[in-house]
Amino acid sequence: METKDFILASSSPHRLALLQQINFCPKNVCPADIDESRQPFETPSRYVKRMALEKARRVAAMHPGENILACDTVAVVGRRVLHKAASDEEQKQTMRLISGRASHAISAVCLIDKNGREALRLVDSRVVTKRLSEKEIADYVATREWVGCCGYKIEGCFAGFVRKIVGSYSGIVGLPLYETQNLLNGAGIK
Repeated sequence: METKDFILASSSPHRLALLQQINFCPKNVCPADIDESRQPFETPSRYVKRMALEKARRVAAMHPGENILACDTVAVVGRRVLHKAASDEEQKQTMRLISGRASHAISAVCLIDKNGREALRLVDSRVVTKRLSEKEIADYVATREWVGCCGYKIEGCFAGFVRKIVGSYSGIVGLPLYETQNLLNGAGIK
């Protein structure tokens, strides 16, 4: 696959695979090492926008004169951001929280072009999960597919629990492709 003139500011194999799905293979991958702590009283939308922008800015500072693409995605229930579970018990608590409810996957994608212009898009997708039994929760946790994910991995066996999605499936996975392609095209990357 031909590489395109941009650097992906992410180490996520899912984001790279999503980009390749739409024929946008970055010429380089450079993860941004930033503090991802949420600020007090910061809404989930503001948090994810700030993270995408800070990641892009960090990598742009390391690679001046390059097109930089960054993204951040969080799963949210109400105003509560779901973090990566550190244990099976934490993941079970997360599953109980989203059981029978709607959660949101909020993605922000940011492009800083070669001239330093910043463009940012926010995508909020709603995921309605069926009511889960304790056995379904235990079985899902035992798959370990959730490790390293915030909340759940929609492209895995969790998909069998999803009643409805309103929004961007690729945004839930970790990179909203429609918005990403438009940002890249807008910077002359085709």
